[in-house]
Parts: sequence; C-alpha cells; structure tokens
Amino acid sequence: MSETKLALSEAGLPSFTAMPVLGRGKGNGDLEKAPFVDPAHLELISEMPRLKSKRMITLVVTDEKKAIAVETIIKANQTGRSGDGKIIVIDTIDSFRVRTGESGDITLD
Repeated sequence: MSETKLALSEAGLPSFTAMPVLGRGKGNGDLEKAPFVDPAHLELISEMPRLKSKRMITLVVTDEKKAIAVETIIKANQTGRSGDGKIIVIDTIDSFRVRTGESGDITLD
C-alpha cells in the first residue's frame, strides 16, 4: 500500500480512498503462507475457497488522467503472481464538491 500511495502521489494523483476488504480470486488461497494462521490449526480449516484480507482503492480521475492512473497502479503492484489485483474502470456521470457546490472535472483536481 505504501508503494502505491507514493507512486500515485508522484504521478499527481494524491487523492483516493483505501479500505480494508475481504475477497478472493480463482484460487483457494495458500494458508501455509498466511502469517495469521497457527500451523497447528491448518487441518481444522476447511478446504473451501477462502476470503483473504485485501485493500481496495477507489480513485476517481478525469478521462485525461485515466491512462496514467492505470499505468501507475500496475507499475506499483505488478509482481507477476496471483493476487496482484484488478483495476476496474467505470464511467462517472458527474461529481460535486460539497464544500463549494462546484461540479464536473474541476472537483477531481
């Protein structure tokens, strides 16, 4: 998370929200590598697909900054291994700055 935060800030994209979430990909997860699991309890844990602790970032940018945001996040997080994450791009209809009442792209800078 620290590398992502620094990379986004250096790319001129310092404003985002990050929150802890639980999630999973296609795999079941490798509990032997999980630091929070006591090895003595591994046999008691179901082999069903497991939810893992992850971090979700919400970053809203203008269309002009979309490519740099995607490139920055990939560069900071790509290891080539399972679990590197996903980037989902969704069109935003509008945005409003509550403090001033402004709307549109100006609120994203």
